[in-house]
Amino acid sequence: MSDSREGYGLTRHIGVRSATALVIANVIGAGVFTTTGFQAADLGNPYLILLLWVLGGILAFCGALSFAELGAAMPGAGGEYVYLKETYGKAFGFMSAFVSLFAGFSAPIAAALKSLVIYLSAFFPVLASENPVVGNLPLYDIAAVALVWFLVSVQYFSQAQAVTFNNVVTLIKVGGIVTIVFAAASVGKGSLANITFVSDSYAAMDRAAIVAAMATSLIFVMYCYSGWNAAAYVASEIIDPQKNLPRALLLGTLVVVILYLCLNLVYLFGANVDLLAGKVEVGLVASRVLFGEWGAQLVTVVLGVSLLASASAMTFAGPRVYYAMGKDVYALRILSRTSDGGTPTNALVIQGLVASIIVLSGSVDQILQYAGFTLAFMSALAVSCVLVLRVRNQEMPRP
Repeated sequence: MSDSREGYGLTRHIGVRSATALVIANVIGAGVFTTTGFQAADLGNPYLILLLWVLGGILAFCGALSFAELGAAMPGAGGEYVYLKETYGKAFGFMSAFVSLFAGFSAPIAAALKSLVIYLSAFFPVLASENPVVGNLPLYDIAAVALVWFLVSVQYFSQAQAVTFNNVVTLIKVGGIVTIVFAAASVGKGSLANITFVSDSYAAMDRAAIVAAMATSLIFVMYCYSGWNAAAYVASEIIDPQKNLPRALLLGTLVVVILYLCLNLVYLFGANVDLLAGKVEVGLVASRVLFGEWGAQLVTVVLGVSLLASASAMTFAGPRVYYAMGKDVYALRILSRTSDGGTPTNALVIQGLVASIIVLSGSVDQILQYAGFTLAFMSALAVSCVLVLRVRNQEMPRP
């Protein structure tokens, strides 16, 4: 439709740079700062570790290509909700929307913000206290809920304000990662020998064990790449989505792949796989070797900003799914209400409520664990829409 509001109440104000920032912010969270330690323990081979990050990037890029075709052909709000509904029927669309509400966005937002509070406690020790403050709630849970509603308030009144905030925190996040990489290369006290060091544990593994370890490690890697489809959820708000949505998906994914490879090279430059093996705080371990204690503090700050940016991007993208469902289902029409600033306010508030409940229930890990398969299944099913629609609807415009 020629009207910029498209009859939906969502305005087209998001350019390719902001859409790309949304992808980058949504993908890069805590995972890349922790996952390499598990890979080092399982594989003990830096070449295979780097290969898995490349392979994960290729798979994410293939997913981005698929969503680029679907999003350019059906540039509506809601991403996979739209694709599944059009391909397999409303039931699949509704199922994906409810999965998105609880497991796709609210639970990861809760997990990211609870983790952020834990990292903030390094600078504000009072946040680590488990003593109840209100009822039986400790301060760190209250702080996490406060952060949930801080992000809701930032995005509630104006789409432009939400986009600007997301752009700024993403720029800080990327700038922090680039600073770590350049500092490691210029003043870091690492060794290139670490990058080529292969653990004795790898030599003791047979081929079947290596394949099994690579498969397990790839699961962790793919979790770190999840979120490459973020821009598809806001397609109805992207200027010229037929061109800019594919660009944002592909450019954002490419930037993430490069940053992930650079970070892993920094880890391996700072410490060999034996020193990294099994360490959750792999970024801190490597940075202490490379830079000393100030480097560990820098990584903590970058990680904190990464978590905030990731939660902000999910807070922005998620309500577009429920908004689209509200447009289709009369009984849920309350979800399609928007502010004058072009934000789906009711959908945003409901997501905030669900995220707060998950924070207070302490069931973030359980929800992510039990719903992880469902999320992966929905993404795979959405990608399959490319093949189904090419056969069934050959006349569909695919710009």
